[in-house]
Amino acid sequence: MMMMSMMMMMIMMMMMMMMMMMMMMMMMMMMMMMMMMMVIMMMMMVMIDNDGNDGGGGYDDDGDDDDDDVDDDDGIDDIDDDDDDDYDDDDDHHNHDDDNVLNF
Repeated sequence: MMMMSMMMMMIMMMMMMMMMMMMMMMMMMMMMMMMMMMVIMMMMMVMIDNDGNDGGGGYDDDGDDDDDDVDDDDGIDDIDDDDDDDYDDDDDHHNHDDDNVLNF
């Protein structure tokens, strides 16, 4: 009789240990999945951000919040003519904001 009860106790203990191990494994898997999801979400956030201020993603790199790439007064020449200004004139003169500067 004693032997029987000991065996039962051992089997019960083994079952409990197995259950605990399974639970631990499940928890670890869940944690790993959560971490992967967090990383993927962060990457998606970085990829979606294309307001132009970061220069990564999208076509609008001129630093303002619209979706064009022209005439924004940031000092960067975004237009396909041969001068160094940011105004759409195609006449190869440097345009300044004040009128008393000669356009050479």
